[in-house]
Amino acid sequence: MQLATKYLGLTLAHPFMPGASPLADNLDNVRELEDAGAAAIVMRSLFEEQIVGERHGVVYTTPSEAASRAAIASYFPSRAEFVLTPQQYLEQIRLIKARVAVPVIASLNGTTTEGWLECARNLQHAGADAVELNFYYVATDPLEDAQTVEARLLDIVAVLKECVRIPVAVKLSPFYSSLPHLVTRLESIGADGLVLFNRFYQPDIDPDELDAVPHLQLSTSSDLLLRLRWLAILAPNMRGSLAITGGVHEPIHAVKAVMAGADAVQVVSALLQKGPWHLTTMRRGFERWCEEHGYASVDEVRDSMNAALSPDPQAFERGHYMRILQSWRRRSDQ
Repeated sequence: MQLATKYLGLTLAHPFMPGASPLADNLDNVRELEDAGAAAIVMRSLFEEQIVGERHGVVYTTPSEAASRAAIASYFPSRAEFVLTPQQYLEQIRLIKARVAVPVIASLNGTTTEGWLECARNLQHAGADAVELNFYYVATDPLEDAQTVEARLLDIVAVLKECVRIPVAVKLSPFYSSLPHLVTRLESIGADGLVLFNRFYQPDIDPDELDAVPHLQLSTSSDLLLRLRWLAILAPNMRGSLAITGGVHEPIHAVKAVMAGADAVQVVSALLQKGPWHLTTMRRGFERWCEEHGYASVDEVRDSMNAALSPDPQAFERGHYMRILQSWRRRSDQ
């Protein structure tokens, strides 16, 4: 079974890698991930607010009144809460590059072009083989239309591509009115690939304290279906790479992801729960399934279940929607 794949122009031994997370914070963990067979190392995100904050001495700045500024600043972590400062992040890239032989992918998380484009160049100079742009933005302004939101993302990617020579992947959310159109525009300005999807962490409400309570919940396999759907829709028309992150916990999940069109499979929650060596389990299980079903390479598996197989993808989507709604029956009716 030939497991080799291409992702962002990088030749990888196989599709499996840790996604952006604390897994790459510790050099011993990084070495263990490589020993477990990681095809690449994706670092945690460096935030735009951290980089801007290095200049202003605070994590978040705003031109509003002092009282309002203090209240808004309280929403954000303090500088001491971040695991890595921007300078430490660059040093971590250098240390990881010196420790492992696989590609290292840096991650930037931001919503504007201010402050961190210089950092993107520094990431390249530190040795990063690619950059993953995590565009995490929740539109809350009723006067801001969808076109403005998308234009901001496109501007960031366009400027980033002008600043660095290394590949740029864009980590998107699924919440765009026409994701295929946005993807086409991203590719037209040079984006080398997509990562589907980032996760919006919704806070809970404490009704007694009248407060929003942050709550970190790891992914489950139920998160996979949304990603499979969009992989299958986007893959036929994509020139660049596609990676999946979220919902991949077992080898069969990875089989489905590659069938739908994934070039790379990023795993986070399962590794946080089961340890780095679960990556070995994932790779071996994927390989065993493929061999048992007569596949000789990853290329043969990829795209075997994407929307190009349907003569009318829109009718396929609509038909499945209607069929699902008609499928439920009470036990007494069965």
